[in-house]
Amino acid sequence: MKSPLLNRIFLSAFSLAVILFINGCDKGNSSLTPATVPVLTTNGLIVNLTSTGAQSGGIITNNGGADVITSGVCYSSSNQTPTTGDPKTNDARTIDPAGTTSFTSTITGLIASTTYYLRAYASNSAGIAYGNVVKFTTSGSVTSVTSTVTTLAGSVGGGYMEGTGTGALFSNPQSVVTDAQGNVYVADGFNNRIREVTPAGVVTTFAGDGNAGFSNGPAATAEFYAPQGLAIDAQGNIYVADIGNNVIRKISGGVVTTFAGNGLRGYVNGAGTVAEFNNPQGLAVDASGNVFVADRDNQAIRKITSAGVVSLLAGSGVPYFFDGTGTNSAFNSPSGVAVDTKGNVYVADLNNYCIRKVTQGGVVTTVAGGVVQTTLIGSPTGIGSDTKGNIYITDEGGRILEITTGSTTDVLYVLAGSANTTGYVDGTGLQAKFNNPQGVAVDTQGNVYVADYNNNVIRKIVVTFN
Repeated sequence: MKSPLLNRIFLSAFSLAVILFINGCDKGNSSLTPATVPVLTTNGLIVNLTSTGAQSGGIITNNGGADVITSGVCYSSSNQTPTTGDPKTNDARTIDPAGTTSFTSTITGLIASTTYYLRAYASNSAGIAYGNVVKFTTSGSVTSVTSTVTTLAGSVGGGYMEGTGTGALFSNPQSVVTDAQGNVYVADGFNNRIREVTPAGVVTTFAGDGNAGFSNGPAATAEFYAPQGLAIDAQGNIYVADIGNNVIRKISGGVVTTFAGNGLRGYVNGAGTVAEFNNPQGLAVDASGNVFVADRDNQAIRKITSAGVVSLLAGSGVPYFFDGTGTNSAFNSPSGVAVDTKGNVYVADLNNYCIRKVTQGGVVTTVAGGVVQTTLIGSPTGIGSDTKGNIYITDEGGRILEITTGSTTDVLYVLAGSANTTGYVDGTGLQAKFNNPQGVAVDTQGNVYVADYNNNVIRKIVVTFN
């Protein structure tokens, strides 16, 4: 009689042999997917360009199934498709919370007044890959950019008081705009007023009685509800995005009227009070008197003619990121708008972390930043333009930026503040600190003004290209 123990041993051995045979067959039939070279793009903007230096970088969208070994940018003044055989940088990589891998490259030793070709590169075990080529020309004279930040008016404690400089008080200023005389108008959000600040820093109330309401009439007795965006036309009329009332107001000759909207939250195109908005935030006016609205919660850019007729310029109404035309484009909380001398509208697309450009025909493209490059522009809320077509941007994280439009490529300058750093410090460049900067405007002399929301002050920035 056979032992049960021997039976169990025999069965176990047989089972093990079968398992080993099957595993051996699986190993023989399996194959590892071979690595491919990485996929990457070159940053579209050159940053802090001078006569001898610049910053660039790239975004790695796919590592090719293998660890990235090296990354950086290569550049040349003669080779229009530079390779790693040309001068190059070797840069550390960072991964943002969304999982995007990027790197920043600092380039030195450039020659003044010289055109360069640059592209990002990355390598892994499969080889080297390159991004798109960016062309730029160094300055002939600019060796550095100096931005001096001071406080024009207001005090950190906040409140409501007329006065001069720090003797005046604001309560969470939202937006600023300047007139031809250099006066600054402020949407003083929690004071429900529009304030005026002279170049000397003297603050008075321009419109609003301080009560949160919806009342037209003489400026002194009119009522607003948390006014946000401001814009001014060639005749000196001021337009207000009255976000709490979901209307656009107009101040002309000391009288406040409703330019468009009826107080109801919605989305309706049409003339005057037929139209409806949903938390309108940013405003801008072009040379023909058309008013453009960043209709934030409708995810749209609206256009209002000088006669008060409202239509859609761009946006699908759905929070998303998509370039296209008219309703075949998408924004995600558009917060600010500016118009250049050619009639193009620039949009601070807050939750897409980018600046968008909209032509008069409603064609939307991305100028800088985006959902795969969230740190370049950060969280843009305010946007303004000067007579040269340069764009100024506030990043809620604590920076003031400028995009200059050049003949070969646009250049991004960090004028003041540091990313994701809050505080209240006057000073030069990165030494200055802001606390949730919102609106931005530029006067005819090139001075930049910022509504420093959580610091309850209006800052002035004097920019000097040395």
